Amino acid sequence: MPRLAFLLVALGLGSLLLGLVYTTYNASSIANSNWQGPSQQATMGQWYQESQIQSGTYVTLEQAKTIAQQYLTSTQNSNLAIKEIMEFQYNFYVIYYERDTGRGAFEMIIWKQNPPYGMMGGGMMMSGSIAPGVIVPEPGPNMMWNTKYSPMRNGMWGYGNHASPTMTISSDRAQQVAQAYLDANFKNAKTEMSTEFYGYYTFDFTVDGKIAGMLSVNGYTGQVWYHSWHGAFIQEIEFQ
Repeated sequence: MPRLAFLLVALGLGSLLLGLVYTTYNASSIANSNWQGPSQQATMGQWYQESQIQSGTYVTLEQAKTIAQQYLTSTQNSNLAIKEIMEFQYNFYVIYYERDTGRGAFEMIIWKQNPPYGMMGGGMMMSGSIAPGVIVPEPGPNMMWNTKYSPMRNGMWGYGNHASPTMTISSDRAQQVAQAYLDANFKNAKTEMSTEFYGYYTFDFTVDGKIAGMLSVNGYTGQVWYHSWHGAFIQEIEFQ
């Protein structure tokens, strides 16, 4: 075999092996971040159950409530509760919060259907498969920026335990940053309700007075992340 051909084959096999090792590492990292007791906060990193929704059927709001409550029970953390569930075109969005602080803990998604190709955004990493009726950690800020509950909180993404408990960007400043982003990207958009999480803020926003989506602002850098995976807003229920 010519030397160049041999080199190309070797490089190809090496890349394949590296890819398999990387995939296995990420799968095992997420699987091993499950709830392990009162001192372990990584509840967001676990799967609760396989989908109980029959293939080809529509996931209803009542079913989403049941799935969200079952997941809450599985955390075995009495300090956590559900703040709200928002129904969108492609999924249900669930906020879990801490009873003692009132602060947002983490965000979860219950998929109604697979999102269209490309709507997750460039470079987006999903935890597990997208399947109707399955509850998974919401991608984006919830996975990358959450300094307390994300399974990546140990500094893999530059924040983790190294981040100050007090965010350097105030809620008022975060709102200004979010509004500036909306002004540049949407017509007649306005920030509305916000939830403060560990490491970031998430804002609902309206267009012409109607809820149109959400975006998050990093509490240390001011980076904005638009949640591109929901689709059109349908309805919401609040638990607080």
